[in-house]
Amino acid sequence: MSVPTATDRRPNVQEMTVIHRVFRRELAMIPRLVRATDGRNTDRVRLVGEHIEFLLAFLHAHHSGEDELLWPRLLDRAAPSAGLVHTMQEQHARVEQYTEAAHEALRQWVGAPATATGERLAGLVDELRDALVTHLDLEEQEILPLVSRYVTVEEWALLAEHGKNAMPRKQLPLVFGAMLEDAEPAERAELLAAVPAPIRFFLRTAGARQYRRYITRLRTG
Repeated sequence: MSVPTATDRRPNVQEMTVIHRVFRRELAMIPRLVRATDGRNTDRVRLVGEHIEFLLAFLHAHHSGEDELLWPRLLDRAAPSAGLVHTMQEQHARVEQYTEAAHEALRQWVGAPATATGERLAGLVDELRDALVTHLDLEEQEILPLVSRYVTVEEWALLAEHGKNAMPRKQLPLVFGAMLEDAEPAERAELLAAVPAPIRFFLRTAGARQYRRYITRLRTG
């Protein structure tokens, strides 16, 4: 089953690449932050721990949206690529296993921030990143072209709405800040154009300052 989409009404799949960039960047950085954290500095442990929790929640929100809203549509409409979609689902399950293990390691590290618990957490995040990057690479190469062909603009927008609703409202400036950090000018313009004008103004002003303070404290502390 194919859903015709006018050439000027194709989903902006580049949004997905921008989100993936966040996970690649932050999951590469987190093990270094954990290993560099003095366990005697409880404020620092809490800050790094909360950032890890935030990123894992963001990843879960992103993947659960695909599980609920994207894979079923592609299985229905892009039947010759069903094997590829099933691979995506299997990779999600593998990433979720690493995520659950990282959550438990994070709990142990925050409760007892010693070298051993920190190294276990850092190692699991490294493994999570390896599994996730394999998935993201395949998704960008093979799935996004299918999305452009078989998913409507309105259906694609539901993924962003799901992600927004799945995250606590107070963390949304961090989500947008993380996405905009490495965005190209055209990507930044597209992302901001997709939100209402009052929210766009907030993200460019107070939201941007909130993210800069947060990320500077995290990376230089």
